[in-house]
Amino acid sequence: MSEGIRLAVVGATGAVGQQMLKVLEERNFKIKDIICLADPREAGTEIKFRDQAVIVQAAGAEAFKEADIALFAVGTDISKELAPLAVANNCVVIDNSYAFRLDDGVPLVVPEVNPEDIQWHKGIIANPNCSTIIMVMAINPIHRAVGLKRVVVSTYQAVSGAGIAGLEELRRQVDDWANGREPAAEVFQYPISFNLIPHIDSFLDNDYTREEMKMVWETRKIMHAPSLQVAPTTVRVPVYRSHAESIALETINAITPQEVRDLLSKQSGVIVQDDPARNLYPMPLYCSDHDEVFVGRIRKDNSIENGILLWAVSDQIRKGAATNAVQIAKIVVEKGLY
Repeated sequence: MSEGIRLAVVGATGAVGQQMLKVLEERNFKIKDIICLADPREAGTEIKFRDQAVIVQAAGAEAFKEADIALFAVGTDISKELAPLAVANNCVVIDNSYAFRLDDGVPLVVPEVNPEDIQWHKGIIANPNCSTIIMVMAINPIHRAVGLKRVVVSTYQAVSGAGIAGLEELRRQVDDWANGREPAAEVFQYPISFNLIPHIDSFLDNDYTREEMKMVWETRKIMHAPSLQVAPTTVRVPVYRSHAESIALETINAITPQEVRDLLSKQSGVIVQDDPARNLYPMPLYCSDHDEVFVGRIRKDNSIENGILLWAVSDQIRKGAATNAVQIAKIVVEKGLY
């Protein structure tokens, strides 16, 4: 390996972990040693990284002694168990789970929105929910320019948000339909093929799902806007990869659709695709395997005085998870915050 940091990827065999490794390669991240960690049952598995064979190790305290930074691509319970072990061994954790996102002492970061928050980390930096990342990338420039009062968002979330099992279930169900078999639902609450399910994560006492409330809580924290009103509805759709969001904004001061286009065109990590006359607008099929958030259908909301409507699409495995984490790691290294 080239000169650089000692980097661990926890959950290296999963969909997000594999994508993290891919993004690290693509961005030529300076790594001295790569340490691939996973469930003990997967120890000994061979992974390719930069044309070298890397043997997966069981995740544990000893492994973190050999790492400067660890990218976590595991579930909440595992993060809660392993992240403190990593921090105790002087390893900075960038965690993709929900485990620490709302903790007061943990920065919740989208590098294009609030990179300055990384500086006050105490060993753990949280990667936000994928849908939250996509939305704040599209709305934060508008918030900075004219202020936001209210956000109403409906998400159209791909099955890959549920991991490899979600992808396999959709493929299997499509095959079942094509061959006259009744599709069975195992990963999702109902068959997802040719269907929409307005239910992601568990329902809470307020009748919103936890996925929906993540968008409320996390958006306020990332954008430093504790009074921002956010009303989300999250929906699982039969799309393999990339989430889409319909976003209605009520701004404090007036802004025109063209001014929004101009703002977003200047925002790093955002690509404006907005030419209805040529049928140009973002779609999951064409946004997959890209790091940017694509925004289109920008128009005035004629139902309120200061209203803007827009449509945002992004690959939630990349920008919504792996790429965002790698971007955070890059800042940690550049600022010497490890």
